[in-house]
Amino acid sequence: MEKTPNKSRIGATPKWAKAILELRHNLHLDQSALGERLDCSAMTISRWERGAQEPPSHAYIELGNLAGDPDCWFFWGRAGLRNEDLMRVVPDLRRRLLKTIAPEFEIVNAGGAGKKPSRGKVQLVAIPLLKVVAASHGERGDDTSVLHGAPLESMIAAPKDWCPNPAATSCLRVKGNSMMPLLQDGYIVAVDSSQSERSKLNGKIVIAWHKDMGLTVSRLERYGHTDTLQPENREYQSITLDSKHKWKILATVLWWVGKAP
Repeated sequence: MEKTPNKSRIGATPKWAKAILELRHNLHLDQSALGERLDCSAMTISRWERGAQEPPSHAYIELGNLAGDPDCWFFWGRAGLRNEDLMRVVPDLRRRLLKTIAPEFEIVNAGGAGKKPSRGKVQLVAIPLLKVVAASHGERGDDTSVLHGAPLESMIAAPKDWCPNPAATSCLRVKGNSMMPLLQDGYIVAVDSSQSERSKLNGKIVIAWHKDMGLTVSRLERYGHTDTLQPENREYQSITLDSKHKWKILATVLWWVGKAP
């Protein structure tokens, strides 16, 4: 006797697909708008929501960022992030960590003889130094399109006013010489991944990503409707960001540090 198919298993939508659909509705976005935020097509969003294709890890991380607490935990868990990774990418947890690592420090200012030293307070921010390299022109950088998903190397402390968006700030290393004399090979740059809108970054040094070239550090220059990546060292050629070469601006460079020669 032929068994009757279990209707409950036919066409069942995975939990992760339902979660993506619910998130989009909560954000009041259509599939095209959500796709723009995740740098993918509306068709891709449709496949995810139907359960026909599961998102890659970096997309799950971005979905978690959009969802916020507490729904972010589900998406980050699907990306395979461990607890120590989550501590790095969850803004609330990171802020609590910063308060523990970098409380207010009292700085003693020099005073006149016989006078009690005046005291002030300064807040420091602990910034993660990622195991990530952004190359200058003529070099190839690391192939990662999501900075906050990168492994952690160490921490760097900086004044709070150097980091307008602490939860979106991280540090990475530079490789190559096309940004000399500003940036030399081996320098560390602090970047803000919340500042990635091209229209607001004309003249700024940015971190860009291309699937064939990896991470690149360069200066974004806009000429009418044309965006270019310009090296500081004119011995290197500029890069035009046209429709044929899909570049993604990931972050703006805030400041940099390097050892004296």
